Amino acid sequence: MWGLVRLLLAWLGGWGCMGRLAAPARAWAGSRGRPGPVLLRNRRSWVWNQFFVIEEYAGPEPVLIGKLHSDVDRGEGRTKYLLTGEGAGTVFVIDEATGNIHVTKSLDREEKAQYVLLAQAVDRASNRPLEPPSEFIIKVQDINDNPPIFPLGPYHATVPEMSNVGTSVIQVTAHDADDPSYGNSAKLVYTVLDGLPFFSVDPQTGVVRTAIPNMDRETQEEFLVVIQAKDMGGHMGGLSGSTTVTVTLSDVNDNPPKFPQSLYQFSVVETAGPGTLVGRLRAQDPDLGDNALMAYSILDGEGSEAFSISTDSQGRDGLLTVRKPLDFETRRSYSFRVEATNTLIDPAYLRRGPFKDVASVRVAVQDAPEPPAFTQAAYHLAVAENKAPGTLVGQVSAADLDSPASPIRYSILPHSDPERCFSIEPEDGTIRTVVPLDREARIWHNLTVLATELDSSAQASRVQVAIQILDENDNAPQLAEPYDTFVCESAAPGQLIQVIRALDRDEVGNSSRVSLQGPLGPDANFTVRDNRDGSASLLLPSRPAPPRQAPYLVPIALWDWGQPALSSTATVTVSVCRCRPDGSVASCRPEAQLSPAGLSTGALLAIVTCVGTLLGE
Repeated sequence: MWGLVRLLLAWLGGWGCMGRLAAPARAWAGSRGRPGPVLLRNRRSWVWNQFFVIEEYAGPEPVLIGKLHSDVDRGEGRTKYLLTGEGAGTVFVIDEATGNIHVTKSLDREEKAQYVLLAQAVDRASNRPLEPPSEFIIKVQDINDNPPIFPLGPYHATVPEMSNVGTSVIQVTAHDADDPSYGNSAKLVYTVLDGLPFFSVDPQTGVVRTAIPNMDRETQEEFLVVIQAKDMGGHMGGLSGSTTVTVTLSDVNDNPPKFPQSLYQFSVVETAGPGTLVGRLRAQDPDLGDNALMAYSILDGEGSEAFSISTDSQGRDGLLTVRKPLDFETRRSYSFRVEATNTLIDPAYLRRGPFKDVASVRVAVQDAPEPPAFTQAAYHLAVAENKAPGTLVGQVSAADLDSPASPIRYSILPHSDPERCFSIEPEDGTIRTVVPLDREARIWHNLTVLATELDSSAQASRVQVAIQILDENDNAPQLAEPYDTFVCESAAPGQLIQVIRALDRDEVGNSSRVSLQGPLGPDANFTVRDNRDGSASLLLPSRPAPPRQAPYLVPIALWDWGQPALSSTATVTVSVCRCRPDGSVASCRPEAQLSPAGLSTGALLAIVTCVGTLLGE
């Protein structure tokens, strides 16, 4: 008959940590597959329970925790008890003869919370199982041996300054390795050890919040908050751990800019050009970053006309620069106001404004040695041509602005008058001609006049003097080109032979009218008709042209209407040629002597006399 295995384990509060475990009743055939009698046992009435071993027990070792016993064990020493499973033979050992189970060392629940074991009774001689294996669990009972820890600490958090009370800063979380399902060993409560009255912590969640209003970054930017987590629900005897939270107040634009002084004084030399830096102004703003950026402006028109102000690349300083040329002799100082304004304004903090400030600025203009200043930026003078040397052209004038009574010396730069046509009086700047000038050779002379302080040769200035040569009627009119033309033998009376043009080198005012006149009288071989536009038409007379003759020399008288009037004479050559039907020249007779074919000397004198009479009227 097969026996029933019973296992006794220790219960808390029982036999001094011992309890009883019995194998379930079941029908079980013979071993090794051989048929045998079937024994039916009643199902046991007890229920499985957890068995416990207190962790970290420090009593005498080994500690008896239970006993294994089988009904087949008659005390004859033939039954052997075996223990297998987790920790068998190392953590847990069994007395093969008695079935007593002992734990051999102190256990740590955080290392292993429970062990699953198998208990069995076998025949000592044959190792034949007397009962099927029975499984049971030994659970390590927790004790409060682990303090809370903050695995993510230390913490760093940021919260805006001026935040309302209760603003969430960060949540800290502690972990307790003890069993949260048993007792209060892992029930944590959070408290603030250091950081009051500025911050608080929720006891259950660990959320850190602001505890007072209007914390000012400019007063204190960083806080070190110490948070404690205590187990056992915070009661006495519990274990605790702590962490730090470094809380930084981030900046908001809650401070307006402020000039550290009400008046700024600068000076600048009068020769400083536009863009020259006069000075820097900085309105102080304890805010940071974009909240401290500023723009500067000049409020008064007096200052904005002469100076400009801009913000530097950092957005903090106002750069005051020259806007237009300054003159110590005209104005020696400027007074105006400058305003600094925050470029970014948070509407939530408007009540702390206005976010701007004003300061007064005074700029003194310093005198600087200056070269003489001419009364004009450039001079335009004129003189008639053909005037005798020493003729007055005009005068230039310069003065020493620093010392108006200081004498000035004038000179003409040689490269501007290479032909030495003009001279200048060193003391008074009077310019005169040196040689007679010809407008037809050169109309303009561009001189550079130098004015130098007598007391300081280094102080000198230049001016351009443009001298225009005015025209006089000193050129008689002439033919525009030599005229050598022909006429066909078959030409009809009155036919146009050539248009003759005159040229007068004088200016338009003296050559607006040039008259031309040819031979007069019934014996004239050709007719010259004045067109009254500086030209004349050469025509055949109304009578037929003489048969083939040598070339004709036609005298032309020219005169202008200037004051005084000038005249000249010229000759036009006309050949009589045989022409083709299309009007082109076929042949011309060789040239004969001029006197038989030309005009008599008496006729030419008569024309000149006539012209003289006209000009004399």
